[in-house]
Amino acid sequence: MSESPYLSVIIPAYNEERRIGRTLDAIHTYLQQQTFSWEILVVLDGVSDNTLDVITTFADQKEHIRWIDRKENRGKGYTVREGMLAADGTVRLFTDADNSTDISHFDLMRPEFDAGIDVAICSRDSKDVSTARQAVPQPFLKRMLGDLGNLFIQIMAVRGIWDTQCGFKAFSAESAQQIFTQARIDGWGFDIEALALARRFGYAIKVLPADWIDDTDTHVSLLNYFGTFWETVKIRWYLSTGKYGSKSSRTTR
Repeated sequence: MSESPYLSVIIPAYNEERRIGRTLDAIHTYLQQQTFSWEILVVLDGVSDNTLDVITTFADQKEHIRWIDRKENRGKGYTVREGMLAADGTVRLFTDADNSTDISHFDLMRPEFDAGIDVAICSRDSKDVSTARQAVPQPFLKRMLGDLGNLFIQIMAVRGIWDTQCGFKAFSAESAQQIFTQARIDGWGFDIEALALARRFGYAIKVLPADWIDDTDTHVSLLNYFGTFWETVKIRWYLSTGKYGSKSSRTTR
């Protein structure tokens, strides 16, 4: 691609053969209707199913779709970080392979980036944005763990944001470079780290409402919730001990 696209859509994928096809179709259909330039970048996290075959079949004779086929499973945080740093877009959006937050939510983000914002995220929690909605709510246990976990996350790392985990976040090229070159968390707590680093480096975070549909075929287990709590403790430690570097004056724009 000779000229950097306006938008890179990054999709982390681990054993997504059943869902990635319809997600790619929805994203590709949306992007083809836009006036801005774009690319889709799928990052495979050491898959053991036919995810790659689905992607290559879909991408056949289509432009601006590429992928990274890493053979080793490293975790979602590592995968998103790899995609953010490999992307070429002026704006870099990651979205989950289940398409629970529809790609059309970028319609809300684009004016914010055009006005100069560097980080925009969607939230499923009405305490963040009154119009946020979960069209199909999560099961009670997941909601309870999520609420308790969020209070812990706010105390430890990211105050004032009630939904740090919605899988629909976008960064300017500059903020992506600053944040994801410093990020260390490879697991599910990477969202928390990215937002904590955005705050550390002085980037304002614009929170926008999600109209979100839970996918019951999720890769997130109960063990992952507790792993995220531990990763949050590590983020607090890194912040407190200066393990994260300072903001670079270099720009990628």
